[in-house]
Amino acid sequence: MAKKLDLERILQRQGFGTRKMCRILIINEQVTVNGELCNDPDALFALENLHFTIDGVAWEYREHSYLMMHKPAHYECSHKTQFHPTIYSLLPPPLVERDIQCIGRLDEDTTGLILLSDDGQFIHKVSSPKHHVPKIYAVTCKHAVSDSDLQTLLAGVKLIDEEQTIAALEVSRVSENVIHMTLAEGKYHQVKRMIAAMGNRVEYLKRIKIGRLALPEDLQPGEWRWLSEQDLAALKP
Repeated sequence: MAKKLDLERILQRQGFGTRKMCRILIINEQVTVNGELCNDPDALFALENLHFTIDGVAWEYREHSYLMMHKPAHYECSHKTQFHPTIYSLLPPPLVERDIQCIGRLDEDTTGLILLSDDGQFIHKVSSPKHHVPKIYAVTCKHAVSDSDLQTLLAGVKLIDEEQTIAALEVSRVSENVIHMTLAEGKYHQVKRMIAAMGNRVEYLKRIKIGRLALPEDLQPGEWRWLSEQDLAALKP
């Protein structure tokens, strides 16, 4: 038998406030469920394929949230920011209320693909080096990148405060100053530090791929979307 839950608790679980706040939304006839107005907070509904609206905004019941975002520059991947706005300000409040977290942070000036979720196991699988989910970055360098530089990145460079050398999984040249670099880890400022270790400097950095999941061309900076089943499959090793 399909699991059922009262509407008040359904809305609370989806991040629409306390049970009291959700009850008020329902009683005030601000909620429809599967296309029908419902003003009974205690009405029971099956969670599978459940769709509802709050003040005309459409939502789908989701046990967990899995999102991608095209992170713009000058945003911080933190709830407590110091100098710049947070990427969480780009999300609807109910998702923030559900304590959604970004999976691996990008620097304030770094753009590109970032994943967010409120599923702890999913976050661990994607972010842990043990699961070997590669990340690909488009790196624009101040100076031209030579063939020997590419070989150095593949062989490994020594970073300050690191005991072992750090190597890229793959490196390819896009143009004289632009390379694509694939990494398995996500150490602090890793790309910038690796480029600096060979005497160059990163001018612009963008993450374009996680696993086999590429940043969609039609997803503009600051925009987000739900991950599809195909997207989730592309994140598996």
